[in-house]
Amino acid sequence: MLETVRGPRQLIVGEGVAQNIPRVVAECGSRVLIVTDRVLLGQPSVAGIVAAVREKVAVVGVFADATPDVPLSDVDLAVAVAAEVDADVILAIGGGTVIDLAKIVGVIRRHGGTPRDFYGESKVPGPTIPLVAVPTTSGTGSELTPVSVLTDPDRELKVGVSSVHIVPDFAIVDPELTYSCPATVTAHSGIDAFCHAVESYTARPRPHGPRDPVEQVFLGRNSITDHYALLAAERIARSLPHVVRDGGDKEARADMSYGSMLAGLAFSHAGTAAPHALQYPIGAATHTPHGLGVGMLLPYALDAAKDAIADRLAILAGVCGLDVTDASDAEAADMFLTWLDRLLADIGIPATLADIGVARADLPRFAEMASGVTRLVQNHPGPTDIASLNAILEAAWTGDRTRRVLTPEQR
Repeated sequence: MLETVRGPRQLIVGEGVAQNIPRVVAECGSRVLIVTDRVLLGQPSVAGIVAAVREKVAVVGVFADATPDVPLSDVDLAVAVAAEVDADVILAIGGGTVIDLAKIVGVIRRHGGTPRDFYGESKVPGPTIPLVAVPTTSGTGSELTPVSVLTDPDRELKVGVSSVHIVPDFAIVDPELTYSCPATVTAHSGIDAFCHAVESYTARPRPHGPRDPVEQVFLGRNSITDHYALLAAERIARSLPHVVRDGGDKEARADMSYGSMLAGLAFSHAGTAAPHALQYPIGAATHTPHGLGVGMLLPYALDAAKDAIADRLAILAGVCGLDVTDASDAEAADMFLTWLDRLLADIGIPATLADIGVARADLPRFAEMASGVTRLVQNHPGPTDIASLNAILEAAWTGDRTRRVLTPEQR
């Protein structure tokens, strides 16, 4: 047995827990950089948090110009604001973009350099300044994870900084902060969380040596991540369609916050897989939301690996509320994939890559680019050579989920 669990120093979850933010921040430092965005800053709930923090600490600087996908220009601007106030603690209030931005700012604030110095796994040399992460969406799980995803204009796909040192010190998850989240954002972030749960649960298990949990970030699934992933899938499956239709459904909002949190804990160790790796070049090329892309790709990637994970897809089917009492694993796996197609349609996720403007001629290039994202691809339970990844993209472009991916030996 060789397992590890990664997470914040303290995780606080529940309605009303946002009232603890000023105290937690003040206990971490006295010169605070608050990272958020303009829309959130204009909301009474977030404005109230900012005002309460100002009353509690000596100095507050606010960077409220975070934009989607964390362009490096945002990092430079936020680092400058942190320097102006000599920040010794960061408070991130927002979705995954905001929290990912805060993570890399903390790295540079403590260790200097530029984001490019830390691309890849375990390149951050040690702890960063304290980070308090407060999500306003239910999806990315960034408030719990060791990953910051950035957009580099010199690269054709997103890049990741992965390190145990960038897990936020405190995560304060209050469903009440998600009540104003628009339906489209709710759908895209929610299906991203579901992908985290499913990709973690179906990730390839990998043997490890004693040094691996320190030198690597994503290590494949284990019994602990399985537990978190299944609990997350259950919560999200039963509540995502409801909360997209009715953002005021407080019970469904709570389920989504809880499910997203559990999925974040699962993939902090297990890692995500082919849907996320393939979305990197596709998202960069089409400028479409991350959650939309991974959600669209999920059924095609799972179908390609179905023979290897039919037993796990069968368990997911039961967890998601399907009656699989008399079904074989293969039959239950098909039931789950059919249900997943319906879920995606129900929350407004396009069915094919063609629907979001991907050119078929670009698929081989995207497959080749995704194959280089080894920290994710190595978790995929099916074949991961370029031809196999291209076959997944072909199926996703045509909408043909029955297309089978052959192993190199079968070709």
